[in-house]
Amino acid sequence: MKKQKNKLAGLQRRKAIAGYIFIAPFIVGFLVFMVKPFIQSLYMSFCNVEVGAGNFNPIWAGIENYHRAFRIDPEFVRLLTEEISRMVVDSLAIMVFSFFVALILNQKFKGRALVRAIFFLPVILSSGVILGLETENSLMSTIQVAIEENTSGISITAAVEEILRTAGVGVRAFEKVFEVIDNIYNIAISSGIQIIIFLSGLQTISTSMYEAADIEGCTKWESLWKITFPMISSMFLVNWVYTIIDFCMRSDNEVIEKITKVMVQQINYGFSSAMTWIYFLIVIAFVGISSFIISKGVYYYD
Repeated sequence: MKKQKNKLAGLQRRKAIAGYIFIAPFIVGFLVFMVKPFIQSLYMSFCNVEVGAGNFNPIWAGIENYHRAFRIDPEFVRLLTEEISRMVVDSLAIMVFSFFVALILNQKFKGRALVRAIFFLPVILSSGVILGLETENSLMSTIQVAIEENTSGISITAAVEEILRTAGVGVRAFEKVFEVIDNIYNIAISSGIQIIIFLSGLQTISTSMYEAADIEGCTKWESLWKITFPMISSMFLVNWVYTIIDFCMRSDNEVIEKITKVMVQQINYGFSSAMTWIYFLIVIAFVGISSFIISKGVYYYD
């Protein structure tokens, strides 16, 4: 028994070493290239930075920049609230969408390889080059205008939304639902990596578990909740963290646009650094709290 425990401990130790070797390039890169700018940015957030000829002159100002962000600037708090709200809604939609697409792709059916290739296209389309071609393509813009003109502005979702708003039925909840429906293209584009992670987790589940459940009389719905969810619960945590971080780095993030505008156009490095740190700390706090809650339901198995 003792020999078996030592063998298991040795296996876990080897796995841990392999994991540290895998993340070593990131750790080295962070220590070499990121720590100094990280500290400089934090220091500048408490300073008024004067830009000279090829140098910076930070003048200590205390919490003035943070006070300005929360109490004086007319846009920052509003944009921050809107983006955090959009982050929560979009992240949940991406998680649900990617999970059910992964369930479909994990089934055996004719043409599965083709369907997988189609659904994995978001991984390719999410690259910066492709997105740049998509957003700056005049042909795509012309096609979009032509479609809008030919449809005479008729939108099924808009019509249903107007009916529900007139009836006064769950207006706020339905607004979020229709917002997700309108953003389904962006959600699909952002779900590529999550689909791959979920699918890799689904493929690790032994078919014998489902066969045993069928023999015991379990329905597909019960198998989903009693087998599938627990066995890939750790993938939900990984995908949740990845989705939030990915959202915060998107080019259409209005908080990032605000920070970039203040830094580049107004050349106010102190104020932009303060806003960056506020956004960073709020996102990190949200990731930590939500990860702690999700981790309580994660099932780990050997």
